[in-house]
Amino acid sequence: MALQLSGIHHLTAITAQARENLKFYTDVLGMRLIKRTVNQDDTTAYHLFYGDGIASPGADLTFFDWPVARERRGTHSIVRTGLRVRTEDDLVWWKQHLKEKGIESGNIKERFGFLSLEFEDPEGQRFRMVADPKAGESHPWEKSPVPAERQILGLGPITISVPKLDRTAYVLTEVMNMKEVRVHPARERTGEVHVFSMGDGGAAAELHVAVEPDLPFAGQGAGGAHHVAFRTTDKDSLHNWISRVTAAGLRSSGEVERYYFTSLYFREPNGVLFEIATDGPGFAVDEPLETLGENLSLPPFLEPNRAAIEANLKPID
Repeated sequence: MALQLSGIHHLTAITAQARENLKFYTDVLGMRLIKRTVNQDDTTAYHLFYGDGIASPGADLTFFDWPVARERRGTHSIVRTGLRVRTEDDLVWWKQHLKEKGIESGNIKERFGFLSLEFEDPEGQRFRMVADPKAGESHPWEKSPVPAERQILGLGPITISVPKLDRTAYVLTEVMNMKEVRVHPARERTGEVHVFSMGDGGAAAELHVAVEPDLPFAGQGAGGAHHVAFRTTDKDSLHNWISRVTAAGLRSSGEVERYYFTSLYFREPNGVLFEIATDGPGFAVDEPLETLGENLSLPPFLEPNRAAIEANLKPID
């Protein structure tokens, strides 16, 4: 069987307001803070992970806390993150819930294969909440302010914007073994959205590629995304992905140990940063599942520097 990715692993974005970010994603979106740690390459910055009740791979939305200006929107970038719920009734509930919290949202309608609801967080992070009736079992967070049956199930689809499709499509299909399954006309402007599927497919395993040649080059910043990660099972499969990406002539990070998972990073031809990450060992490797996210967690190689790291972090609760 050909090497296969099984879906979206996580999406990492940027915030310049960690305290407000924590409040929005836990109090408004009802997600669980599953890991409170630091950016392993910049320990002055928080790295906050939000997910479902058991920190499932594929449900992780993460943020680097950097004091930067707002994102300049454009192409060569990740432009929208899908959040999955189960039914149209859930979308109706969420539209009312967001309104009560002072968050504007669009109309509930079909977009690119899914009934959906679009909105932005207070910093302009763009989301598309989609109804995914084929989703598997849910793992709600018992302390969430959102009712268990309405909670976000996980991520997907993720949308990237590129000015030209050909080289990106080649990497997605010939290197990453995705399949192009459908094409939709773009709604906001001329162009098309090409849908690429991984593994068994479905909303949790789709990457949407919007071809938008008339947009300027995006500038990374708060309210924007940093990278998207795709799921692989374990280190053995990751090593196979490293060999495959290298053989394709793509520059990459090689194996990077993130402690909670192991990763490979590379850029597709239009500059969007991709990660392939293992499903395990998971976020309960260094703290009990019951108390995930309540205290600052550091991987073993940073633990000797805990006092200095904590001194440089501002309180966010």
